[in-house]
Amino acid sequence: MQRLWMAITPGALLTRVVMMEGAGETLLEARLPHGPRDPQALGRLCEAMALWCGQEVHVVLAVGGSDAFCATRPWLATFEHLTRRALYEIEFVEALPPPDDEGHFADVRQMLSTRMGR
Repeated sequence: MQRLWMAITPGALLTRVVMMEGAGETLLEARLPHGPRDPQALGRLCEAMALWCGQEVHVVLAVGGSDAFCATRPWLATFEHLTRRALYEIEFVEALPPPDDEGHFADVRQMLSTRMGR
């Protein structure tokens, strides 16, 4: 069984999520509203994916760089609730420049591929 990876990239209007098994199969692509409505949502999303797949998830969250949109009230409240990490681990990274259309996932996949290769 290959390691599970999930990349989360908050944007100005929406948050894009890509989950992959190893460097191969895409398990999930999602477009969510910009920020979580509940501060526990990020942790619970990570836990839910780990429980669904039956293994720990390595999460890559884009929080730095000129194109990062984590410095908003919904996201800042979320960071205070990331204490339970039995089913996931989160790595904070710099965001890559998004494509012109925020609906595409190429930059999110590239960010994830960069972390998998370490």
